[in-house]
Amino acid sequence: MRKKNNNIVFENVTVLDAGAKGKTVGKAPDGRVIFLTNTVPGDVVDVQTTKKRKAYFEGVAIKFHTLSDKRTTPVCQHFGVCGGCKWQDMGYEHQLFYKQKEVENNLIRIGHLELPEITSIKGAEERYFYRNKMEFSFSDSRWLTLDEIQSDTRITDKNALGFHIPGMWDKILDIKKCHLQEDPSNAIRLETKKFATANGITFFNPRNQFGMLRTLMIRTSSTREIMVLVQFFENDEDKRLLLLEHLKTTFPEITALLYVINPKQNDTIYDQEVHCFSGRDHIFEEMEGLKFKINAKSFYQTNSEQAYELYKITRDFADLKGDELVYDLYTGTGTIAQFIAKSAKKVVGIESVPEAILDAKANAKNNNIDNVAFYVGDMKNVFNEAFIQENGAPDVVVTDPPRDGMHKDVVAQILKIAPKKVVYVSCNSATQARDLALMKEQYDIVKVQAIDMFPQTHHVENVVLLNRKA
Repeated sequence: MRKKNNNIVFENVTVLDAGAKGKTVGKAPDGRVIFLTNTVPGDVVDVQTTKKRKAYFEGVAIKFHTLSDKRTTPVCQHFGVCGGCKWQDMGYEHQLFYKQKEVENNLIRIGHLELPEITSIKGAEERYFYRNKMEFSFSDSRWLTLDEIQSDTRITDKNALGFHIPGMWDKILDIKKCHLQEDPSNAIRLETKKFATANGITFFNPRNQFGMLRTLMIRTSSTREIMVLVQFFENDEDKRLLLLEHLKTTFPEITALLYVINPKQNDTIYDQEVHCFSGRDHIFEEMEGLKFKINAKSFYQTNSEQAYELYKITRDFADLKGDELVYDLYTGTGTIAQFIAKSAKKVVGIESVPEAILDAKANAKNNNIDNVAFYVGDMKNVFNEAFIQENGAPDVVVTDPPRDGMHKDVVAQILKIAPKKVVYVSCNSATQARDLALMKEQYDIVKVQAIDMFPQTHHVENVVLLNRKA
């Protein structure tokens, strides 16, 4: 152990594990945990600490003595700077191992739950180019690499179209090639930047709030349809038409070419009017013959292929016989509700986002599904006694809450109505474990299966089946 720049350097630290939020774990000589950002389990490294807390350190590896046999070569030139795909340097089979381990640890350590034999995690066949939605940001003062900063060469190209540097809201890394969304995503992004730069269409400056081009969203679907949405901060009609017409001509395969004019401080579009420049204002996703209309504001699982696997697991866990009333809590655009509807007597979905419920109703109508009903409102307020009396007590509850998990009042209501089965789908096994702990007196956990929706990252979904105790 020695000091460097007022931080501690620990030498020859063995990286032992992968922990929460994609960080890896080593131990200091005094036994305190060190959370690392640039290592793989099995590496032996010198660590420079960046933060010191009572129970742990945070740090980075500054020298590698031994490289782990779990390592693989990252395919992306932006790895380590971009902030996405943080596990790209770890072999995929090891990624799956640590994802499943995290799920098991959270359920046991946080929830203190008794678990059955856990089904192996469902890995993804497509480990790159699997996302159906990407959002890129424009900047007139791109993030410069260390080599560029130290170079004597004068930097003339300062425009960027890419991703935020982690923890820096106003710094954008210009992306040359992203391995997350299939073509023509990269071609559309690169051509947008090239044409805008050549024609003097200004890029946004988030700190000083000026510039025309703000964000670019590209959505693709399993039906091979493409949506492109350009968000403008300033409303220069001539330049807007120039860019959009160029995209329309250059990429005739675009199904929906849209734009938003958003002069407010933040770049969220959910309170903004979306204009259709060319084609339709939506694209379609398809699953087992069901078609789902996706507009610019729609929520849909961002990995279409793995979403299908997730929904099949959910349906298998529910094991519906055809005479059940099912509640689908946090239904979103009603994809799970419609996916399981043919196996149920009726499915009732609840969601807080009005636009999502409008989509759910429209999709159900288009799919000729008449045994579903959708309601909008805050879950803890809508899911009450009056709602149960009106719609009936469910035999099965499917719940797929956001990362924060379910509100305690929602958990309490589930326990009160006591359905025979609860299928809990979660993108955060820590909050899932917390909620399940509140239910363990009344329910047994009978099935657990994790599924990898986001290869090359630490994120993992988990599905749990609960049966009411006799």
